[in-house]
Amino acid sequence: MEMAAPVSPAPRTVEDIFKDFSGRRAGLVRALTVDVDEFYGFCDPEKENLCLYGHPNGRWEVALPAEEVPPELPEPALGINFARDGMHRRDWLSLVAVHSDSWLLSVAFFFGARLNGNERKRLFSLINDHPTVLEALSDRKHGRDNKSGADNGSKSRHSGKRANDVQTKTSRPAVVDDGYDEEEHSETLCGTCGGRYNANEFWIGCDICERWFHGKCVRITPAKADHIKHYKCPDCSSSKKSRQ
Repeated sequence: MEMAAPVSPAPRTVEDIFKDFSGRRAGLVRALTVDVDEFYGFCDPEKENLCLYGHPNGRWEVALPAEEVPPELPEPALGINFARDGMHRRDWLSLVAVHSDSWLLSVAFFFGARLNGNERKRLFSLINDHPTVLEALSDRKHGRDNKSGADNGSKSRHSGKRANDVQTKTSRPAVVDDGYDEEEHSETLCGTCGGRYNANEFWIGCDICERWFHGKCVRITPAKADHIKHYKCPDCSSSKKSRQ
């Protein structure tokens, strides 16, 4: 179980709210996929009402609900642990995923209550461009084949080029070739949307933090990537600017 994230000021702009949403979503996806055994163990039906929280920093937490009335933020589904042993594991995880998606939207639009109509529409459009937690869990396609994920360090970086048809600038073999075993990297996640890795999609690796991203999540096309020698993801670029 992850530690709770430090309290930060409520996001105000569309971009800030979407960043908050993305972090919380990534934490929830991780709890239900990469950390699923740990998450399952924390949800003991013998314990009190438990909730699954996703935090803006990408971490997750199983904890008792907030005691404040009304709470500072909308609360996730209460008592997810009670149904654990009465359902097939996959069905129970899917149920938690559906409730998690509902909670993510409620938090995003709680923060977006003071946005105007066009801003709320833009916020929902940004959210809708990414798979839901349920879709990430079931590895279903979303929109234009928007399932999948990538990871940091488990594959050679390719400086923004297609993993299945381009070699790295250091002349090492491409990550994906005819003998590539996709299952080996099936738990690799996109640093922005948290989707699972799929060799059929374009990915770009950050040369600073070594995380991987859908090209469309960071607005980098294959053509644009051909002209990038060293790619910095949005977070790393922002961090550098803040230090200057």
